Amino acid sequence: MKSAVKIRRGRGAGRGGNIRKIMKCLCSGEKAAGDDGIPASESPLPVENSASGRSSRTSEINKKPEIGNIEEAESSLRESGSLNYEEARALLGRYEYQKGNIEAALHVFEGIDIAAITSKIMISIGRRGDCPRRRSQSFTTPPMSMHTVSLLLEGIFFKAKSLQALGKFGEAARTCKVILDILESSFPEGLPENFGADCKLQETVTKAAELLPELWKLADASQEAILSYRRALLHLWNLDAETTARIQKEFAIFLLYSGTEACPPNLRSQMDSSFVPKNNIEEAILLFMILLRKVILKRIDWDPSILDHLSFALTISGDTRALAGQIEELPPGILQRQERYHALALCYYGAGEDLAALNLLRKVLSSHEDPKSLPPLLMASKICGENCELAEEGSSFAYRALQSLDHGCDQLEGVANCLLGISLSVYSKSAVADSEKSSRQCEAMEALEAARRKTRMTDPNVLYHSSLQYADERNLDSALYYARKCLKLEGGSNIKTWLLLARILSAQKRYTDSESIINAALDQTGKWDQGELLRTKAKLLIAQDEFKGAIETYSRLLALFQIRSKSFGSGDKKLRNSTRRLQMEVWHDLALVYIRLSQWHDAEACLSKSKAICSHSASRCHITGMLYEAKGLYKEALKAFMAALDIDPIHVPSLVSSAVAIRHLGHRSHPVVRSFLMDALRLDQTNHGAWYNLGLFYKSEGTKSSLVEAVECFEAATFLEESAPVEPFR
Repeated sequence: MKSAVKIRRGRGAGRGGNIRKIMKCLCSGEKAAGDDGIPASESPLPVENSASGRSSRTSEINKKPEIGNIEEAESSLRESGSLNYEEARALLGRYEYQKGNIEAALHVFEGIDIAAITSKIMISIGRRGDCPRRRSQSFTTPPMSMHTVSLLLEGIFFKAKSLQALGKFGEAARTCKVILDILESSFPEGLPENFGADCKLQETVTKAAELLPELWKLADASQEAILSYRRALLHLWNLDAETTARIQKEFAIFLLYSGTEACPPNLRSQMDSSFVPKNNIEEAILLFMILLRKVILKRIDWDPSILDHLSFALTISGDTRALAGQIEELPPGILQRQERYHALALCYYGAGEDLAALNLLRKVLSSHEDPKSLPPLLMASKICGENCELAEEGSSFAYRALQSLDHGCDQLEGVANCLLGISLSVYSKSAVADSEKSSRQCEAMEALEAARRKTRMTDPNVLYHSSLQYADERNLDSALYYARKCLKLEGGSNIKTWLLLARILSAQKRYTDSESIINAALDQTGKWDQGELLRTKAKLLIAQDEFKGAIETYSRLLALFQIRSKSFGSGDKKLRNSTRRLQMEVWHDLALVYIRLSQWHDAEACLSKSKAICSHSASRCHITGMLYEAKGLYKEALKAFMAALDIDPIHVPSLVSSAVAIRHLGHRSHPVVRSFLMDALRLDQTNHGAWYNLGLFYKSEGTKSSLVEAVECFEAATFLEESAPVEPFR
């Protein structure tokens, strides 16, 4: 089957006619009559008819052969003086493929013995790639010309494309891989410069390198796709900048969204100090950063989707500060100034730099920019609503957002009203007069009610903050109702809602139900996210005097911290700080348990562990004072409480404990006692300990009016203690 179809090299004018006869012979399956250039002993190529109308397609080829195919065949003839079986198949197969006759093209391509021609192609390419001196010393002629090599490799490529069109993706990928295998074996260090420039060889290599990973993806062979992407990018295929960028982008997208975990790349030429990505996300981020660098250097055109994908990748990895750096490096003109400021504000907010984010948003919302831009208004209100000192400004941003909407969208109006309610609720805590505080709380509740109405009770965030506001006001039944609604709407996906529901139940003294909620949340939560849940469970056990179970739960939580630190190392800054804070609070909780059990040595060991995490902690100084107080050492206790206030002047527990210590030292009616307690209540009106001790202060004064004040304080303390959760609602 592999005999060559010989053609005489007589007159150039007859070549086109000879080739037309050859193509007609290949199509019809018959020998071209009267052509002396095709020996009668050579068997013609049998071509079977198909049910899809193969015979009609053949007649079309007979009528109008493609000029480009003929010219390429003539080029081969000029070099070798013959057009062999495989070349003829490659020409006709390409012609059929370009006409859309996919099955016919594949039938023709299958006649090419790829295994047999591979070695000849490799020898021919290898000799072409040798240096001129070595070629001059070689007296043997390569088995194939470069035109022939290019034609055959192109035929293999079109065979892969035909298989792809017919849905045979795995076979198509294996066929396409042959092209790259041949070239990589011939040139392990990469293709020479200008290799195949005088024919279509480089074009075929480029297309094959880009197609192969796509075929593996279609064949659902993720690991092979990843290896093919890396092969296309790491081997020197002389790809142009745009092709390389497309491959890098598609590879990064695949790593980011495919759900397949890739092994880290094995970079043979890497330096000792070079960065090697450890997982899919890091590799995708690296690729997107390379693409952005190419944009900055103007090697490729700007593609906004690159920044979108990079933003997602860096956000889920927790490194939005790095994303801010990338955005800042973008040249002018790619992003508008307002868009750039807003994007940077999102990055800084994600990195925990709230004030930096807010300052950028203030620039966007200034009078000479866009003071009515809705996204920055909503974001600015959200940031301010999380800070008591900025809550008033947050409510102002929310009002402006509502004015900008002007009843245009119920959903956005619901979001703006929710943010307004949050800001007013936080702002109410800074009010000095009770009437002012009550007025702001009423406005907050009205805003949240409007948000629920606008969103038709379908926004979990609105329901969560409604529940939280009712819980703060000790309307526990309403708080429970909205917490349950929120949990159902979220499908149990938000840990904050589980915690709020458990705290509301604990405020109702339904500890068993609260513990069941926590256990259900633990069953649905990954172990790395169980910290707050386990801490709440331990506090529920303490409330039921189950100290042994609480200690075991805290120990489990501390073990989780240790495993996490070894598994993930430093991690992102925001997560690391959050974990350290929670770990320190757990040591403080354990110290309090041991103080209640009069195990002084264990309590001191816990405080020592806390000090190793953070040497300046108001909470640790406060618990140290409680340890002294439990031992009856009130002077030492007062020093510790005052040290806590030096670190944090608004630390409410230390304010209350300082007043108690002063009273124990014999200064029952000292004005400083009242000052500490009033400051504590100004910061936290729900602190039942402050109300109780203020009642004792008024009682010690002994006057009629002070006794009335004492009764009111005791009543407030009793009500708040009966409805106090095991942990603050917020």
